[in-house]
Order: sequence, then C-alpha cells, then structure tokens
Amino acid sequence: MTEQTHSNQEQITSAWSIISLIGGISNFVGFPFWGAVVALITGYIAKSEIEKGHGRIGGERLAKAGLILGWIGIGLGLLTFCLGMLMFLGIFGGIAICGPLSALINSVQ
Repeated sequence: MTEQTHSNQEQITSAWSIISLIGGISNFVGFPFWGAVVALITGYIAKSEIEKGHGRIGGERLAKAGLILGWIGIGLGLLTFCLGMLMFLGIFGGIAICGPLSALINSVQ
C-alpha cells in the first residue's frame, strides 16, 4: 500500500501536465506530429516539476497520459511517413520503368 502524506497545503496540479495532455489529444484531433512533440516536451517537464515539488504539486497521471499519447503520435507519424515514402517510390518507380524515362534508366544499366 502507498502512504499518503497529509499536509496543510492543498496539492496543486502542474500546468505542464495539463498542457501535455492537451498536446497529446490535439495530436489526434488537428495537429498531427506537432501535438505529439508538445505533449512529449511538456510531459517530461511536468514529471520533473512534480518530482521537485515533494508532494505539493500533482498531475502525474495527466503527464503520464500526455506522454503515452505523445509517443503513440510519434510512432503513428513515423509509420505514416514510411508508408508514404514507400508509396511514392513505388509510384515513381512504376512511372520510371514504364514511362518516358525508361530508355534513360535502361541505358544506365
């Protein structure tokens, strides 16, 4: 079981953790890749701030959710980029072999 510390001060939520969660969500709503970058940067800042707060600053779950969404967004962005490059190279390769550049490419070999 975890110990809960009772103090006279209320625990405040880190603004960085809220921004991290908003960035992670915005990655899927309207700002692909950039929302993930914001979520990762602010999520790690929030985790650092929460550790240095010694229990006075909360929001660790929000920061963790933002980090998870950020890494998922980065992974999906890289996957989309790789698939786009494969598609572009496939289309360009098909045009080069069958199209007007085929004589030029075949003469190089």
